[in-house]
Amino acid sequence: MTDTTVIVRYIVSDVQKSTDWYVNHFGFSRLPNASPAFAAVERGPLRLLLSGAASSAARPMPDGRQPVPGGWNRLQFICEDLAAEVERLRGEGVKFRNEILTGPGGSQILAEDPSDNLVELFQPAAWG
Repeated sequence: MTDTTVIVRYIVSDVQKSTDWYVNHFGFSRLPNASPAFAAVERGPLRLLLSGAASSAARPMPDGRQPVPGGWNRLQFICEDLAAEVERLRGEGVKFRNEILTGPGGSQILAEDPSDNLVELFQPAAWG
């Protein structure tokens, strides 16, 4: 395996709304394979697959469990100025699950995409 692309899949409620959210708020680029069931967006070495209810990724498992959006797994983006980034995103209407939390390693906050999947914004303690 020599590919440096990192691929993450999120199950989403609305493919178009989720695609727009990642492009508009976090600078992802749309890849040309979009459909009502699925889209892929990319930012640097990260490719994010957005799979809707009609996609094969959302089909029930043999035991009946259904993949659903949301949860606690998340992407993490490092920020040099977390407070400024949160202010920018709030101004754009981005919803957050919590307020900025600070611990020994730094500060973080959790943004929710339109399907309640998480994006963690993190500022390491070394940056102040």
